[in-house]
Amino acid sequence: MTSPGFRPTHVVPQHGMPAWESPDPARPTVPLDAFLPVQLVERRGDWGRILCANGWSAWVDGRFLVAVPQDPPTADGGPPARTADPRPLLARAERVLAGYHSAVEDLAAGALNGETFRVRTSGLRIGVVVEGESMWLYDAEHGRWTYADGARLSTYATDDGPRATEDPGHAPTQVVTPDGP
Repeated sequence: MTSPGFRPTHVVPQHGMPAWESPDPARPTVPLDAFLPVQLVERRGDWGRILCANGWSAWVDGRFLVAVPQDPPTADGGPPARTADPRPLLARAERVLAGYHSAVEDLAAGALNGETFRVRTSGLRIGVVVEGESMWLYDAEHGRWTYADGARLSTYATDDGPRATEDPGHAPTQVVTPDGP
């Protein structure tokens, strides 16, 4: 059951995390599952009080929560520029999910062992978040997250780190003393 008006602000990190009844390490409670959507409602130093969709609340180490993007980035505050049609990326996500689903069914039916399942699913990677008309899709081919509003698709974030700046076209400046370089 989801609380009315619940809108996650964060998700639990990929390995889950411990939770406490109060901001006191002596009062542990049930640990949180990986990628659980939560709403950060209060901060006390490193402690963060979170609210789950079902209304349950707990305290966590707020430094480890992963922020959920609320709006797509735009340079001028306007709508994202149309860069691509989202349908091919959606079709790819559907194919990858269908392939994974088929492998799970074969594993559950005993037609695959664990090693064959691992080999068959190796390299499969998708990511999809849908929130009403907004959608974030992972484009594994280009290593980027994209944002789509139904008609427009734009890059949101990439797997690449910052790139080196281009060569300025001249040698670096040297400090020269009266005695030479």
